[in-house]
Amino acid sequence: MRHLMSPLDFTTEELDRLFDLANDMERHMDRYAHVCEGKKLATCFYEPSTRTRLSFEAAMLNLGGQVLGFSDAGSSSASKGESVSDTIRVISCYADICAMRHPKEGAPMVAASRSSIPVINAGDGGHQHPTQTLTDLLTIRSLKGRLSGLTIGLCGDLKFGRTVHSLIHALVRYENIHFLFISPEELRMPSYMTEMLHEKGIDYEEVIRLEDCIGKLDLLYMTRVQRERFFNEEDYIRLKDSFILNNEKMKYAKPDMLVLHPLPRVNEIATEVDEDPRAVYFKQAQLGVYVRMALIMTLLGAERPNGN
Repeated sequence: MRHLMSPLDFTTEELDRLFDLANDMERHMDRYAHVCEGKKLATCFYEPSTRTRLSFEAAMLNLGGQVLGFSDAGSSSASKGESVSDTIRVISCYADICAMRHPKEGAPMVAASRSSIPVINAGDGGHQHPTQTLTDLLTIRSLKGRLSGLTIGLCGDLKFGRTVHSLIHALVRYENIHFLFISPEELRMPSYMTEMLHEKGIDYEEVIRLEDCIGKLDLLYMTRVQRERFFNEEDYIRLKDSFILNNEKMKYAKPDMLVLHPLPRVNEIATEVDEDPRAVYFKQAQLGVYVRMALIMTLLGAERPNGN
């Protein structure tokens, strides 16, 4: 039995096989409609979620399985004081696999240590969000054809963004990756991340303005600049427009640059950009269903249908 707590739990070779499976599912959904028949996914979400919970549920339903679970702690026995350890032991009696989101870092790891079914970390506080990282990697590989030899800009809240940190940790395993970190001083990449890159000999630059570097990028990963992260309103007002992507800034980007975003979006990408074929964040959300289908099938050890 195997769990997924971090995107680094899979080798790059295993990720290639997972992504190949997800790509085949995208092309031939009908072939996979019964591979998890009779299996149940428990979605144990101790905090609200839209995309992650629904994409897990859609993934299992697409595979012919069933879904049960809860969507916030208030509707579970956690409201009565039940521990994560006890909850997962009970859930293991009802389901074949579990996707868990929890506000406390490390809670899914605790659950995995007590579980008799595979557990997938669906986000634990500000720590990890591995299936978002798998989605990001699948999107890049599917649309760029590779995960190496890329210049990648990460823009917005680089200090607190768990999706950004997780993606960087995953990408440094590939060759010839160059990062540009685009953020206000208040939200720059934390030192423990830049020290890790330095130790691994990974090339990176820190930039204040998106306009100054967008023309160099193969990929732009946008995140929200949050007003609440600033010490004063004046600094936020002064800087916020520098980190809003619009059609004017897109004029300076390469014709084949991709724009990704983990969503939800607030105002960091103008809606006018949605019509640009380089804006792939909604495609990214769709690919998240396929990668979760492939992950569920892999962790359950389900057999691929005939002809695959």
